[in-house]
Amino acid sequence: MVRTPLQNRVDPWGRLVSVRDRGTLIGNRGVLHDDGGRIVRPWKSKAWIACALHWKDWQRAPFTPGTWSELFFLDEATAFSAGHRPCKLCRRARHIEFKGAWVRANRDLGEATAGEPPISRIDAILHDERAVRGGGKRTYRAAASELPDGTFIERGDRALMRWEGRFLEWSFSGYRETEMAVDDDAPVIVLTPASIVRMYRSGFRPGVHSTADTHGRDARLRRMILHGSERS
Repeated sequence: MVRTPLQNRVDPWGRLVSVRDRGTLIGNRGVLHDDGGRIVRPWKSKAWIACALHWKDWQRAPFTPGTWSELFFLDEATAFSAGHRPCKLCRRARHIEFKGAWVRANRDLGEATAGEPPISRIDAILHDERAVRGGGKRTYRAAASELPDGTFIERGDRALMRWEGRFLEWSFSGYRETEMAVDDDAPVIVLTPASIVRMYRSGFRPGVHSTADTHGRDARLRRMILHGSERS
């Protein structure tokens, strides 16, 4: 008998979905499931983290009663869009890189980021940016031209990620070219938290699934061919 996948795959809105694609990162928001393996809350903690799939010799049975709920992400860009940040334990180097870049990019938040704030303070700010009461997604509007690579936007029921200067359509299995036109001067609905977008704009690059880089290389090649034909 084929088992139904657990409701633990995370999309760019931060929603938990039951699909078979597992992704490249694992993470958690605390204990979200009951003893029957059913999701009963959208989060338990404001520390939403993204972890390495494999670390040391640790092995876990997903959704063990009374322990944290294992969540899976396509890639780091998806985890950031949902409002997660790198784990301090199993991804320590990335955690340090993220925290430093986030603080430098968000000085305008004033005392919240003065000096070297504890990660709990950053988690609290991210929580205000990513979630609304009841488990919904907090979004905002910005011109598409202002968005750096790695940023997710919402178009209808689809999520698009800006990468290599263009938008790719997201799915649980990877990215693909989209037929949806995005006007750079028009306002779009942004899914990635604002403080993380500022961090991207300052130069921080999220890890992306291999399908995004494949489409990025194809796009660069097409631009080179087009520009070369224009010069000839």
